[in-house]
Amino acid sequence: MTFILLMYVAVMGFLVKVPAPPGVPLQQSIRNLFFHVPMWICMNILFFVSLVYAVLYLRKPQQLYDTYSIEFARTGVVFGILGLVTGSIWAKYQWGAAWSGDAKQNGAAIALLIYFAYFVLRGSLNDDEKKARIGAVYNVFAFFMLFPTIWILPRLTESLHPGGQGSEGNPGLNPKDSTASMRMVMYPAFIGWTLLGVWITTLRIRYQILQDKKSGNE
Repeated sequence: MTFILLMYVAVMGFLVKVPAPPGVPLQQSIRNLFFHVPMWICMNILFFVSLVYAVLYLRKPQQLYDTYSIEFARTGVVFGILGLVTGSIWAKYQWGAAWSGDAKQNGAAIALLIYFAYFVLRGSLNDDEKKARIGAVYNVFAFFMLFPTIWILPRLTESLHPGGQGSEGNPGLNPKDSTASMRMVMYPAFIGWTLLGVWITTLRIRYQILQDKKSGNE
């Protein structure tokens, strides 16, 4: 399913007709919508699943919950980095600079730094139980910091992204820039990239479980 959806997105993303009348500034660069925005959608979903397993670990400490939590967070960070990269490419052609200090860009970078600190914190602890418990608590904090950094602050300040102060629409996408035919590609893109993130994470979880069993046997 992942392969079929992403092949469809990769092909139709460059073939679908996009709005290009006078006054629509995005023009052909809006095709990055099928590759940039899904990175953030996937990242948020993976971070949410990581949060769920962190809470489950705090309620009932089990190594498997901690493994799920850390691996979903790792994959989420990867997609967050991809979101920054694809966004920087888009910004280079749309705004004239890869990084302009936009509120949304800065907020996304801060959110990822918070998760980087999560990995550093875990790496600084030697006791596995303490690492999992403290990491789970920090994971809850890191997830809820996504709301002010990515969703709230860009709405309260001047932003080049749609939806900033003094503009209309959602911070991620201005509805006036999309069409029904584009949404036929956009929604499969959201699903396809998210499934890819989940698939990658499950492979890492299976690998980590095998490594733990191997260490236990030794």
